Amino acid sequence: MGMYKKLRCGRCSRILSERLRRFLFYIQFIMSRDYPLEKVRNFGIVAHVDAGKTTTSERILYYTGESHKIGEVHEGNTVTDWMEQERERGITITAAAITCFWNPTYMGTDLSKKVRFNIIDTPGHIDFTSEVKRSMRVLDGAVVVFDGVAGVEPQSETNWRYAEEADVPRICYINKLDRTGASFEKSYASILERLSTKAVRLQLPIGSEGNFEGVVDLLTQKSYRFEGEMGKNVVPGEIPADMKADVEKYRHELIERIVENDDAMMNDYLEGKTCTEEQLKSALRKGVVANKIFPVLTGSSLKNKGVQLVLDAVVDFLPSPLDLPSAKGHNTDTGAEETRPASDEAPFAALVFKLQVDPFVGALSFFRVYSGSIAAGDTVYDSANNKKERLGRIVRLQADKREDVKVVYAGEIAAAVGLKEVKIGHTLCTAEHPIALESIVFPEPVVSMRIEPKTKADQEKMGIALSRLSDEDPTFRVTSDPETMETIISGMGELHLEIIVDRMKREFGVEASTGKPQVAYRETIQGTSDVEYKHIKQTGGRGQYGHVKIRVKPLEPIVEGAKIKNNVDREDHFEFINNIKGGVIPQEYIQPVKKGLKEALDRGVLAGFPVVDVSVELYDGSYHDVDSSEIAFKLAAINAMQDAMQKAKPVLLEPIMKLDVVTPEKFMGDVTGMINSKRGSIEAMGERGQARVVTAKVPLSELFGFTTQLRSLTEGRAVPNLEFSHYAIVPKVAADAVIAARK
Repeated sequence: MGMYKKLRCGRCSRILSERLRRFLFYIQFIMSRDYPLEKVRNFGIVAHVDAGKTTTSERILYYTGESHKIGEVHEGNTVTDWMEQERERGITITAAAITCFWNPTYMGTDLSKKVRFNIIDTPGHIDFTSEVKRSMRVLDGAVVVFDGVAGVEPQSETNWRYAEEADVPRICYINKLDRTGASFEKSYASILERLSTKAVRLQLPIGSEGNFEGVVDLLTQKSYRFEGEMGKNVVPGEIPADMKADVEKYRHELIERIVENDDAMMNDYLEGKTCTEEQLKSALRKGVVANKIFPVLTGSSLKNKGVQLVLDAVVDFLPSPLDLPSAKGHNTDTGAEETRPASDEAPFAALVFKLQVDPFVGALSFFRVYSGSIAAGDTVYDSANNKKERLGRIVRLQADKREDVKVVYAGEIAAAVGLKEVKIGHTLCTAEHPIALESIVFPEPVVSMRIEPKTKADQEKMGIALSRLSDEDPTFRVTSDPETMETIISGMGELHLEIIVDRMKREFGVEASTGKPQVAYRETIQGTSDVEYKHIKQTGGRGQYGHVKIRVKPLEPIVEGAKIKNNVDREDHFEFINNIKGGVIPQEYIQPVKKGLKEALDRGVLAGFPVVDVSVELYDGSYHDVDSSEIAFKLAAINAMQDAMQKAKPVLLEPIMKLDVVTPEKFMGDVTGMINSKRGSIEAMGERGQARVVTAKVPLSELFGFTTQLRSLTEGRAVPNLEFSHYAIVPKVAADAVIAARK
């Protein structure tokens, strides 16, 4: 340390290379990793809206000692829901990152077993589903919270699907067992039926509704009650006499599910040998990490019962960074596939998964470190835009509060202050070892509206506000109508855009007027066409000459395992096939042709909406030695594409939403009639507790104001949930009306 200071302060420091100074800096901090990787858990709390996710997070903060008073959603004083809009509406809008430390309940005062938790509390509302998706990309595990009355709800299924896509191990927590109508068995059955048959009981509740007292752990064969202030004392005890038969029955079921994944234990079990508690825990952990088992726990977060045991389960069963495969990516210089192990000694690699504008410190870039370590003041390389940036400050997050840190290591989540060019999905690494980790794919916006500033002063600020908000949220888009030059904002739903406009006013001081929400229609083709177009212009001097022949057809899905040919350039919803032979069109004009084709697709041919799912083959053409140019071929491609689409049976597409309505039985007829009147197609009817559930597919264009109408129809007792399903062809009468309105 003393040597480091002398070198830094003396004349010799001026000639030390950056790499050597970095090495000496790490010598100073080599022993500063306070928690080894095996004692780190990166996990998220995910659920349908109102399942008790934020309430659970608040208990976690209290029991881990990070807060001394439990915040309540209904009182608007929670730590994780820190935005004004979140506290006013009682919902989570943006994912909040928190760091805390937990000493497992069964370890007593042995602090050597303490574990670091990096937790992300995610939104439950469908309009903010992108927050869940990007969080899943950087998490090692998840606690999925369910309402003990409703069981699996629509957004529970969406979140589960995101976790499946990201291969994230999960623990299930059935919450709110103190509520009237709560049923552990019914909620558990809904998990098996609607999510996964790999779920298995790890706990049983002692009582339910008003008589809910605690839980029984099937592995330890003990009961647990929660006493003292805020249920802080976990008191083990004997299993209630009336539950012993059920405990024995379901413990055998649990053990059978555990040993299924271990051949040696299976043989011992079949031979009648008894497995120890530690053996069962170890095997269960392997099964959870491999996504072969999803343990189900229970409790009531609001009544301070069960949360500590959920934290113990996170320690025991969810993976540390060391338990998971190395992060995959490709070298941006060579294109070769590379991996980054969870090790401080490996080259630095981190993924940016969230951007946030802080009114006090400026732009925050949240990142997950997959390998290596980085210190404040170091230079990082952004492999997505091939630029270097200096890390001025690194902060560890506690929702809206932050703590400066000097170094972050593999497996940690932190935020950098002041990175200018970095976007969500970009990889931060070192220039010596460039890598692009697998990025994050987001759903397309389905609702748009026009927005305009109220004053000239607002006009100047609105551009900055929209730019920053679109950087933060990949599902929020800002475009300009080419005909009217009006600004169009697009998002995942009416609430999403409403929150955006409200944030512009509160955070950026921008007053704006908005139009009615508009549907984000698309266009596509159903037929094929073969078109030739020559762009020739002679006005004295050098002319313009571009000649292309193209074939257009609907885009076919990629067959699993099929290789894409070298002459095929495939993107989302568009495929360009270069079949030019013999240099009839020089290579330098191929890219301008592709740009022209894509520009024509953006304009559409029916109503000016973007065209999707089109395959275009450039197979012939010609050029002029003097008059040909990039702009000439681009214009030829634009005109050829517009002509080709007109001849290929263009149709209008509209977003179709999956609609779930939970309603009292007496309103079922009214609800189904209302859905049918909106061009809806009812797919299923079921039960959820004492209520009935209607599942349907309905065009988004018919659903503006639907919630208000539904409340009026059902005395405010029905609850809708909307989720984007797919795009479908608009019926001719409705399509003609949309096209006429656009023109």
